[in-house]
Amino acid sequence: MPRPTASRSRPLEGMRIVELSSYVASPLGGMTLAQLGADVIRVEPLNGAPDRTRHPLADSGTSLYWSGLNKGKRAVEVDLRSEEGRELVAGLATGGGPGGGIVLANSERYQDLSYEALAARRPDLIHVLLTGRRDGSAAVDYTVQAATGFPQLTGPEDASGPVNHLMPAWDVAAGLYLAVGLLAAERHRSRTGEGQQVRVALEDVALATAGNLGYLAEAQLDRAPRTRAGNYVYGTFGRDFATADGGRLMVVALTTRHWQGLLGVTGLTDAVDAVGHALGADLSDEFERYTHRKVLGELLAGWFAAHTLAEAQEALARTRVLWSTYRSFTELAANDAQLLRENPLMARVGQDGVPAHWAPGSPVVMDDTQSTPEPSPTVGQHTDKVLRTELGLGDAELEKLGDAGVIRPRRAAHPFTTTTGS
Repeated sequence: MPRPTASRSRPLEGMRIVELSSYVASPLGGMTLAQLGADVIRVEPLNGAPDRTRHPLADSGTSLYWSGLNKGKRAVEVDLRSEEGRELVAGLATGGGPGGGIVLANSERYQDLSYEALAARRPDLIHVLLTGRRDGSAAVDYTVQAATGFPQLTGPEDASGPVNHLMPAWDVAAGLYLAVGLLAAERHRSRTGEGQQVRVALEDVALATAGNLGYLAEAQLDRAPRTRAGNYVYGTFGRDFATADGGRLMVVALTTRHWQGLLGVTGLTDAVDAVGHALGADLSDEFERYTHRKVLGELLAGWFAAHTLAEAQEALARTRVLWSTYRSFTELAANDAQLLRENPLMARVGQDGVPAHWAPGSPVVMDDTQSTPEPSPTVGQHTDKVLRTELGLGDAELEKLGDAGVIRPRRAAHPFTTTTGS
């Protein structure tokens, strides 16, 4: 069998995407494709998009948030308010040969960069658009959270109001849906020669997820409204436990085998059998365990409270039970990022404005290889080169555009580096 090569982790080599986006979902979609080998050209207004300054920031003021979501892209900076600037972008969007003609956007602000306008210039154009809601109106992750029921079930059991989740789950899911939709459209074009518009609404992503997980069906079938369960896992047995020395673990027993292993290692098999008999409950049934989760949880909590974290870890390691110690982001980065360094997903990246640090490549592993992270671009870093190579503009034309304020003068190269390994 031939040894896998790094090129196999970049199957989208030759695909060129023009990205007109900001914040989380659409940049994530573009980066997902860039990490698989696509040439993603991120187009921004002069001085950069508004998300360029979003926290957290490095000491230099460079956005760690922006840098994390735009690794490996090329950056072009033009005056999008000017007709001449938008014409440059239209040229990039409709060019690129067989692998080009693909746009990823999260705004319909400019009519001359719409699907209809660009498809009139290139009929096989693929235009992938993120909207807030299906009707095109605006929404962001946290307003979508509010509209779709999840904050009412998130948080402690005694919480009196909605609890938003820290992670922008719908932005993340939408970004991946955008990438999937783009690849589906590109496959359709490769078979038929036809382009098309793909639309993904952030709110639809949340509603689809709620429906796919059965939450919406449950609500429609006149069941008792679901209530908060705190750190218990709905429908099975799982919760967090504190140990004698202040440690904390999350423990989940999804299957009968998991449950029997948990009881065996904690010595609670007979006690739980007695509880089941007293309650008239078959605790070998997953939902029965959830129904009586608090009684079972207290029994197990006593065992964990009598053991140190190390003792609990050693005991659980002998079972098939699903568990993990809780770690903060600070703990993940402790000891010179040892835990990150040991994960093949991560590689050391350095770039202008951000000290060298460990960053993720693509989590997609193909033939035992994956792409390593590349630095994110500075504002307009590739404007000159992209306009030269992709649109064929010469020195005089670039100088004229710079004098007119459509682009900025050519920038000096930045000493970006990417290294791998520990």
